[in-house]
Amino acid sequence: MSDNELGLFLRNRREAVTPAQVGLPAGARRRTPGLRRAELATLAGVSVEYVTRLEQGRDRHPSPSVLSALADALRLAPSERVHLYRLTKGGDSGFSCLGDVHPNREVRPAVRAILERLEPAAAVVLNRLTEVLACTDGYRRLMEPTGLFDDGEGRANLARFVFTDPRARACYPDWDHRADEVVATLKQGPFRADADVAALADELTVAAGGEFTRRVETVPGLAAATGITRFHHPEAGELRLAYEVLELSADDDQHVVVHLPADAVAESALDGLAGRRPGRLRVVGG
Repeated sequence: MSDNELGLFLRNRREAVTPAQVGLPAGARRRTPGLRRAELATLAGVSVEYVTRLEQGRDRHPSPSVLSALADALRLAPSERVHLYRLTKGGDSGFSCLGDVHPNREVRPAVRAILERLEPAAAVVLNRLTEVLACTDGYRRLMEPTGLFDDGEGRANLARFVFTDPRARACYPDWDHRADEVVATLKQGPFRADADVAALADELTVAAGGEFTRRVETVPGLAAATGITRFHHPEAGELRLAYEVLELSADDDQHVVVHLPADAVAESALDGLAGRRPGRLRVVGG
């Protein structure tokens, strides 16, 4: 893991903002896909030397006012601003919000009842190891033919499936993006400071090599909470699925991911897999 997550996040977001988005001319012969350090410094009202120190990890404790100025300059969304603040606190060693608690594998009865209410949607409960703890029948219909539940370790694990099972590349046409999101999810918590997550990361480092380690070094730990993904089902063909990530309480240390059809083709296909009349699953995307 990079020991400079704050610098990684700032650089990643700087390169994602175009000059046009902040009212600057693009100019010629730009070597960066987004803002130059000097441009960010000007927008935030700090020196370019200070931006360089932050990105290189030589200063990890910017003041709240500087953080706010950087967040404004980078046009950060609320979730990104919260993540940026947490990264500055994460630079302080000796404290972990999770302590030495192992990943929770017990799903509360109320959460299981919610899953039942979500049928026939494809919904799953995951912990910070991306282990499948509970799911709807709709999720099992979607994922069982892909081989996800064939995990020889005894519990289906999305990260292990994506990085070590060749079938994952077939069911995720945009595999590179899916792999990025899996790494971002693993890095959202303490990552290697957590012994259980570190053990999984070591396993994936050996099994997947550079495909995993390169992402650990370059992908910030902020996975998307919503979006649309392309998914190839062995029986239903290619589908566009909208997903929503619903965080449970901090004590649960789990989240629910719900998949819904993003267009009429996926709506019809998912209804067909469920053996239900058309229209039970509404299109939520465009």
